[in-house]
Amino acid sequence: MSDRSAREVLRAVRRIEIATRRAVNAEISGRYHSVFKGQGMAFSEVRPYAPGDDVRHIDWNVSARHQDQGLFVKQYIEERELTVMLLVDMSASGEFGTRGKDKRRLLAEVSALLAFSAIKNNDRVGLLLFSDEVELYLPPRKGRPHVLRVIREVVEHVPTGRGTSLREALGYLNRVQKKKSVTFLLSDFLDEDFERPMKVAMARHDIVAVRATDPAELDLPDLGLVELEDAETQEVRLVDTGSRRVRNLYAARQRRRHQEGKRQLQRLGLDLVDLRTDLDFVRPLVEFFRTRAARMRGSR
Repeated sequence: MSDRSAREVLRAVRRIEIATRRAVNAEISGRYHSVFKGQGMAFSEVRPYAPGDDVRHIDWNVSARHQDQGLFVKQYIEERELTVMLLVDMSASGEFGTRGKDKRRLLAEVSALLAFSAIKNNDRVGLLLFSDEVELYLPPRKGRPHVLRVIREVVEHVPTGRGTSLREALGYLNRVQKKKSVTFLLSDFLDEDFERPMKVAMARHDIVAVRATDPAELDLPDLGLVELEDAETQEVRLVDTGSRRVRNLYAARQRRRHQEGKRQLQRLGLDLVDLRTDLDFVRPLVEFFRTRAARMRGSR
């Protein structure tokens, strides 16, 4: 890498760090902690109830045996630190973007936000970059220098493959990550035939799907006669985007495909966060954490 390109990568990493730091501090970190840290809890002891304690933690058996001393609550400790794995799609379709940001840049920013949230909570972070093959694997580690390297790799990596193979990425994760992890799978999910390795991975890991979409993938703009190239297969087609009929057919087909992809992930039991290149990504993540926390409270 030339000195100039190295400086450009460092500037890009720095911009992403600055852009995500405020969201980590203000919005995400605490919610991340409440949703994921609460999963590995072990009973420690009972202690007298204090105003503000969660009534769901009251130990009614102990309280009944010591009625003269009031109520007692169960106290828990976190069993262990978490391992957070980021599986980031580097396929050629990630280069697509029509609103000032392509899908790969969006996934890099989301990766940074999640990574900084993890180290703020003293967790380990690992990275797996993939296309139609595994491109790079960084074992989970702690610390800001490691997280900056994770972001730098996402930003500067030049993939050797063009296609997408979620099967390869999940299979590799299943081989190298034996202990339970919270795994964020960041992709546009333009792939098929990954259900079996996904089920294997879900049996061991807590997997969250983060899907990136550009608005032009759902609605063609009126640009007249244009050549459209599939970024992964490099197939080129001549399309009359000036035709309303063509645009309507395209939109209907793409929206069906988009919804079927969503249903496929939901049938597998995955949590899904849908993001777009033209919209803020912090709000959907905050909403995901809020909804998941509410669901966890309801299941207790």
